[in-house]
Amino acid sequence: MQIPYRKTKDGVVIEVKVEPRSSKKGISGVLDNMLKVKLTAPPVEGEANEQLIEVIAEAAGVRKSSVRIVRGSSSKRKTVVIKGIETI
Repeated sequence: MQIPYRKTKDGVVIEVKVEPRSSKKGISGVLDNMLKVKLTAPPVEGEANEQLIEVIAEAAGVRKSSVRIVRGSSSKRKTVVIKGIETI
């Protein structure tokens, strides 16, 4: 699967659309140039954001501390930065 991303000086930026309260967690594909991620966590008290960081870190092969949500923390559409990599 080809994940759309933009390169920056620190790493890569990806646009993500999350689907909280799903039956399974994981990357489910690409939709409208955004990575679609299903999460089992509810969108309450940052639980979904925390799980999103775990899923992306695992998929990219980096530590959770290298993944940061920079836009859309309370939205289903998010912008995520992954530090320390040049490609996904």
